Amino acid sequence: MQFHHHGYVSGDPRVQPAAGVGINRPEELPDEVDVLIVGTGPAGMLAAAQLSMFPGVTTRIIERRPGRLAIGQADGIQARSVETFQAFGFAERITAEAYRITEMAFWKPDPANRANIVRSARAVDDETGISEFPHLIVNQARVLDYFAEFAANSPSRLKPDFGYEFQGLEVADSGEYPVTVTLLHTSGPNEGQERVVRAKYVVGADGARSKVRQAIGCTLAGDQANHAWGVMDTLAVTDFPDIRTKCAIQGEKGSILLIPREGGHLFRMYVDLGEVDPATHHAVRNTSIDEIIHKANEILHPYTLDVRNVAWHSVYEVGHRLTDRFDDVLPEDRGTRTPRVFITGDACHTHSAKAGQGMNVSMQDGFNIAWKLGHVLEGRSPESLLSTYSEERQVVAKNLIDFDKEWSSMMAKKPEDFEHPSDLEDFYVRTAEFPAGFMTQYAPSLIVGTDDHQDLATGFPVGKRFKSAPVVRVADTNPIHLGHHATADGRWRIYVFADAAQPGTGSATDLLAEWFASSPESPLAATPEGGDPDAWFDLKVIYQQGHTAVDINKVPAVFKPQVGPFKLTDYEKVYGTDPNADIFDLRGLDRNGAVVVVRPDQYVANVLPLTATAELGAFFARFLKPGQQPRQAVAAAAR
Repeated sequence: MQFHHHGYVSGDPRVQPAAGVGINRPEELPDEVDVLIVGTGPAGMLAAAQLSMFPGVTTRIIERRPGRLAIGQADGIQARSVETFQAFGFAERITAEAYRITEMAFWKPDPANRANIVRSARAVDDETGISEFPHLIVNQARVLDYFAEFAANSPSRLKPDFGYEFQGLEVADSGEYPVTVTLLHTSGPNEGQERVVRAKYVVGADGARSKVRQAIGCTLAGDQANHAWGVMDTLAVTDFPDIRTKCAIQGEKGSILLIPREGGHLFRMYVDLGEVDPATHHAVRNTSIDEIIHKANEILHPYTLDVRNVAWHSVYEVGHRLTDRFDDVLPEDRGTRTPRVFITGDACHTHSAKAGQGMNVSMQDGFNIAWKLGHVLEGRSPESLLSTYSEERQVVAKNLIDFDKEWSSMMAKKPEDFEHPSDLEDFYVRTAEFPAGFMTQYAPSLIVGTDDHQDLATGFPVGKRFKSAPVVRVADTNPIHLGHHATADGRWRIYVFADAAQPGTGSATDLLAEWFASSPESPLAATPEGGDPDAWFDLKVIYQQGHTAVDINKVPAVFKPQVGPFKLTDYEKVYGTDPNADIFDLRGLDRNGAVVVVRPDQYVANVLPLTATAELGAFFARFLKPGQQPRQAVAAAAR
């Protein structure tokens, strides 16, 4: 964490100075906003947190509840989400209070007595080390609390507006605020009264029964629910030996997915309630908590479950449904106009809860759209950038539903119906990278290049998330993970992996640095007047030498920008290799060097040679707003 560059900070450095709309921010919801987010679930709160870092953008997030969520339904936090939490500054704190999954146990009928269950296998949760971050279980409400804290501490001082329910919207063909939104006060002195707000853009994060989705004419299509599960968060006494271990339990009487919860005592059980008869018109939803507990005891035999307290329970039917688009532009209108309304999370994709994907995928929806809205509204990028949201995230949702269909159907199978006894655990291990969140790979587009130069950095696949690795910061000799220094501040990251030469010797790295500093085609030249040289693009260099062999004074000045009102030198963008874990070897980096461009949402956008300045400049020109005037003062300051 960097601070003091604007002057001495004696208080909590996580509370940033108010700026833009955060100065004298009105408590009441304004009549006109740039972005109105509907719903304070995971997708909505992450989107709000990201947009809070754009203090020139008026963002408000509304929620029909009168206050914060107390008990969340989702609880599984995949490693990709914890990587995201690191960018928002709370990965370490939420990990400390969460339950960490390290193994999964599999239980099946005892061959000697099929009325009983026995442990048949164990599987390591992350056997291949796909992330340095863990797989966690923690109440969704705590995730929302941390995002709320981040947003409240941001320059824009963003806070949710509780007590407003979305009623409908209309999108005009023109006007500065073309989206007219009708809201209803659900609490407070104006309860029952309507309220109209006009917005430039609306993000619907209002769940599976989304009214925003209905308002833009999207419908969920796909398989209707055909299997029901009772779920309960409970405190109980039991002789089941793996009660504090994640378990897939397949007994003669049905199946249970057991998820230990944070705090050492609470656990969640998804209890198989069997096939759903369409003729009963969802009567299974009336299953009582006593019936769910009784069913759990039948499945767990010969072990017993003595429930002492139930914190929350519900019954749901597994369905897999997806919308045909994630924004308000009809297929026939694609290319003729840009979207104004977007939907995220459960509003556009529904599936089972047993793969732990709902909250995780939803948050990446919010991350994806939020930085793009911030860039468009700040004038960094053209409105065409917004069309990439639906293009990118719909593919991800389709892959999720295909995966979840297979996993949930396997969970509902009887043990004797499997071709091989180990099919379930084999599938869990074989597909671990997908539910962990690391199989997403965006296709070439306005903001994703081709893989023409992928051989220069085989460990950073274009379109996939930037996989961090250890380095050593030259100035202070601290070993750190390179990706952990990238905060959710809306900036692009440009990582220059240097050639073998020392800095200051006229090498390819030095020549590239001069291009960044002085060329009108350099992305740094588009930085607005008055901004720090790294305000839009965070440029870092990683040398092949160890930190003691790099002379910081010979490192090109563009990698040591002068920031803040005092023009202080930022020394934290220059790295050497870690002698115990060389990033060039770990990530397949060519020893001739490479440039790895990473988007604000942590996905690799391009890989290029150090000498490909024309190609690099052309790539950035695609999404820097047309007509953006290069600022020569930035280039001069960088030199």
